[in-house]
Amino acid sequence: MTNKEIVLAFYEEVFNRHDITNVASYVREDYLQHNPTVEDGREGFVRFAEKFLSMDPHVEIVKCVAENDLVFVFFKCVMGNGMVNKVCDIYRLEDGMLAEHWDVVDHNVGDIVSVNGHDLF
Repeated sequence: MTNKEIVLAFYEEVFNRHDITNVASYVREDYLQHNPTVEDGREGFVRFAEKFLSMDPHVEIVKCVAENDLVFVFFKCVMGNGMVNKVCDIYRLEDGMLAEHWDVVDHNVGDIVSVNGHDLF
């Protein structure tokens, strides 16, 4: 599988099916996390995912681009309570596994009205 295919499969399994049983096949033990609210390591990701998935998110991927060892994922994340977040995740993969993560998140954008008529996504 390509890096892009790995990340897309990870999103479908973890974030849309809410299944973290296979995280060890996607996320390296020494996973580096650049989001200051999430711990490093595979176990740090699992703790984050358990809390995040309890909010019943659904991810709608808008764009996914891969270049060398980096994969960029831009998506709409609709939470179970109806809140909409606009997210861009960036992953560095190593040996077919997620090794490092950065993100940019705009929270609660569902009610934003565009002054230029363009959709947020």
